[in-house]
Amino acid sequence: MAGRRDLPDGRVSTYFSYCTMTNKLISLAFLLISYTLFSQDIKLTEQEMQIKLDSIKTEGNLLYELENASWHSTDLVKENRKMRDSTGIFLTYKSGETVKTVFLNKPANKVIGEYTFVNNAKKPSKKAETERELSPLELELKTVREKVISQLSDKKYEVAVPEGFSLNIIIIPFGEKYKTYLITGASEPGVIPFGNDYLFISDKAGNIEGYKKFHSRLIPTYVANASGDSITMATHSHLKTTPYISATDICTFKLYAPLTKMERFSVYSPALQTYFEYNYKKNTLAKTKSPL
Repeated sequence: MAGRRDLPDGRVSTYFSYCTMTNKLISLAFLLISYTLFSQDIKLTEQEMQIKLDSIKTEGNLLYELENASWHSTDLVKENRKMRDSTGIFLTYKSGETVKTVFLNKPANKVIGEYTFVNNAKKPSKKAETERELSPLELELKTVREKVISQLSDKKYEVAVPEGFSLNIIIIPFGEKYKTYLITGASEPGVIPFGNDYLFISDKAGNIEGYKKFHSRLIPTYVANASGDSITMATHSHLKTTPYISATDICTFKLYAPLTKMERFSVYSPALQTYFEYNYKKNTLAKTKSPL
């Protein structure tokens, strides 16, 4: 298991997480925080900083939950010729304490496979490879997906797919809105594809209302040096407009680090003049003066 999990027809995969937030004020506040341009000095107490880091880690872990299910379920589909030849797109979303990946037929009007994962397992706890109708949730999220994707070619968003890489789409209900993440995937081993990641906020109809680009470019982090020696620690820098480590950073690292000898990575924040370090085995995120 490594890299992008595209299906034979080459369509972009979409991952959905279903969650709700009943307090609209909290949702709106978080939305405003997500889109603030941090050109001015940021002054947070230690408690406020920890709350911010905890929220980023939670989001990163959620993204990883969805990607983990998608990676392993697409492996199963690739091994099943009948499924592989019949499948179009797939959707992954959170359902209670489980994560489900459903595969649609090529017209995308029927579910033909469903895989349920618990606790980030590599194998599904349940699977069904029979045809059924899409649920109301799946229909709604598929509609939002199609509308958002139709807008991504607008040049103002500067969405690019570097040669040799691909984009994964992760859509999460967000109060009365939707969050759509784009993260880069690598199909070849030996590289962790940090960067080239985006966040879009849309309404329920999929109309984009705001967006953010976390990194200025793709930051391919190679897991071995020119001599072939394994690299055990990675660091990259952020734009001043992205002063914190991002949830996409955490998700990407958790996906690829188990394939390497790395356990942690750090991000330098020019805006805050500090480092943030994440350890995937301990699932810890903390501010630090310098990477170890």
